Amino acid sequence: MKHLVIATRGSKLALWQAEHIKSLIETEHAGKVDVSLKIIKTKGDIILDVPLAKVGGKGLFVKEIEEALLDGSADLAVHSMKDVPMELPEGLFLGCIPEREEPSDTLLSVRYASLDALPHGARVGTSSLRRQSQLLALRPDLDIISLRGNVDTRLRKLMDGEFDAIVMATAGLKRLGLSAPHHEVLAPPRFLPAVGQGALGIEFREDRADLRDMLAFLDHRPTRIRVEAERGFLAGLEGGCQVPIAGHAVMTGDDDFRIEGLVADLKGERVIRRTLEGAGANARNRGLELASQVLADGAAEILDEVYASGAADRQ
Repeated sequence: MKHLVIATRGSKLALWQAEHIKSLIETEHAGKVDVSLKIIKTKGDIILDVPLAKVGGKGLFVKEIEEALLDGSADLAVHSMKDVPMELPEGLFLGCIPEREEPSDTLLSVRYASLDALPHGARVGTSSLRRQSQLLALRPDLDIISLRGNVDTRLRKLMDGEFDAIVMATAGLKRLGLSAPHHEVLAPPRFLPAVGQGALGIEFREDRADLRDMLAFLDHRPTRIRVEAERGFLAGLEGGCQVPIAGHAVMTGDDDFRIEGLVADLKGERVIRRTLEGAGANARNRGLELASQVLADGAAEILDEVYASGAADRQ
């Protein structure tokens, strides 16, 4: 029997994702493959007292995991796609992108039913500049406060009354079966997600032809098209996942898609949104074209200001 090792972070959500892929592989190749998990702490897991955007550097949640792939101590890795840098280390690639979970955000609150219902000056927790910008664009009166930690930690702080509301990825909440007394889904077109949000990426070494064949069943072409378009947009902006950039692609036909991209300043006062359509074969290039449009329309100046402010490190 063939044995595979999945490298994963140790958070509840990361473990759920790795166990999910483990189960799919063992079911597809019943009696031929068994899978175990190798838990690895990443820089992003260790540094919890600094806002993500200020920690800086590429691959906060993947670098140490990729090292395990390269040195052969793990066969594959399961990532949240929104954490994966645009450029992978030499010798590695994203072999599979499984079908995507809902790529929206969710506002959670103990007392208030929706974003509009929050009182003036309400304290809202998030570690994401993308969420901060869009929240302030809708509600400039809100007090946005940095919130780090795993899913349980953030929910506990909400339940303990430290925040009037917090914003988290819908996919993570659904996967772990978590919620709060009140919740409101913040979805497109009103609120755009991070590039790749809700999607998983299976990474392994390019020279592992055995894994290409064995794991091909996991790849979901519509999800791959959407994610490649979104990642093309982010790559064209030379941005990372900790910058006020959002991208959301949807399929409009069997192989056609539409992508909407957003860049905003930290206060949500200047928000640039543009849309492009394309075909699956040109997904990444159309994302790059959309980035060029957005940059020409003023996003370059906004991003320079964000980096100059020190709110985020240039990736």
